[in-house]
Amino acid sequence: MEFNCSSPNTIPVVSTFASPFDNSPPVNYSNSSSTRKPISLWPGMYHSPVTNALWEARSQIFERLLDPPKDAPPQSELLTKTPSQSRTGILYNLSSDYILREQYRDPWNEVRIGKLLEDLDALAGTISVKHCSDDDSTTRPLLLVTASVDKIVLKKPISVDIDLKIVGSVIWVGRSSIEIQLEVIQSTKEDSDVSDSVALTANFIFVARDSKTGKAAPVNRLSPETEHEKFLFEEAEARSKLRKRKIIDRREFENGEVNRLESLLAEGRIFCDMPALADRDSILLRDTRLENAMICQPQQRNIHGRIFGGFLMHRAFELAFSTAYAFAGLVPCFLEVDHVDFLRPVDVGDFLRLKSCVLYTELENPDQPLINVEVVAHVTRPEIRSSEVSNTFYFTFTLRPEAKATKNGFKIRNVVPATEEEARRIIERMDAELLTRQNQ
Repeated sequence: MEFNCSSPNTIPVVSTFASPFDNSPPVNYSNSSSTRKPISLWPGMYHSPVTNALWEARSQIFERLLDPPKDAPPQSELLTKTPSQSRTGILYNLSSDYILREQYRDPWNEVRIGKLLEDLDALAGTISVKHCSDDDSTTRPLLLVTASVDKIVLKKPISVDIDLKIVGSVIWVGRSSIEIQLEVIQSTKEDSDVSDSVALTANFIFVARDSKTGKAAPVNRLSPETEHEKFLFEEAEARSKLRKRKIIDRREFENGEVNRLESLLAEGRIFCDMPALADRDSILLRDTRLENAMICQPQQRNIHGRIFGGFLMHRAFELAFSTAYAFAGLVPCFLEVDHVDFLRPVDVGDFLRLKSCVLYTELENPDQPLINVEVVAHVTRPEIRSSEVSNTFYFTFTLRPEAKATKNGFKIRNVVPATEEEARRIIERMDAELLTRQNQ
């Protein structure tokens, strides 16, 4: 994607804390209203440097979402828009904004991936709103929610000392679904061309609902203009068909693959029945588990009153990272988010439990062993003895090179299931990942 820092669609990100060394006035956005309440006082908002910047810059759109006209009719006629009309970028002045840099710094002097996941979701949400907006204040706006994250791939480490840009646009639409592609761009002296400066790519799927009835609602059409936009549209169309194919393949799995299940379960049975004779290079899946829990707070909600999806991804990432760390005994290095499903909304006051485990490892390349971590979020209601899955997250990690150098002879274990349900989860995830790689 082309990106121009001087573009009117580029939104600067500033720190959310005042610097004790800086007496400069706060940033004044050209389209801010002097009579409007500050963003910090808006209800129903998860606040971060990026969400503040996005809402400040697009205040008129979001004010309409926060206070939609009563009894307003739905959009009567769908519009045809181009990808450039939704294209939006955000710019992090990390090299000059000390406070912003400290908000995003991790222990290895790189950008915190968890916070970046929050920002990606926030920007994708803004882009979806821009595409679906009809610029008519008399119609009721659509409710747009994150349905899934198709893939997030880290292509190179992201330094916290160098300016960073994220740019994205709508690349495909169905009847009521939208795919948005985002690129994180960070240029260094070593980058020979534009493609080398792309540090991370992400694809988000949003679905539209009628804000009054809650039913699926049609979205504005998309008309790709350039050859590159047409190529992205065709790729996204193929991914949409692949997602439907995965659902069919999952149903077919119920009638077969008995041999694969038995093969996975064989070693697990030895662990359970004859632990003294079990393979010391393997470990039971259940012994890799970690868990945390929280009560979802009002400060974590989005403009629709639900818990912000980016916040959930951030918390899931932190737990997945810790799980990989405890499993390997060395500092992990994030590679990609394989898939995220948003199965049901999470509300303020919900008791949320995040449960993680190492699902399987890939050890074919000893220089880059892969650790595949699953995180499942459960909304738990003790009053009615209910627990429902709200989200599933799949992350892939390897090990940091400097960590491996400090521990010679390290060895990553195989993970084996002890139950048929665990074996099925492993096989389903392996097959889904294999299918994705075959279609890349």
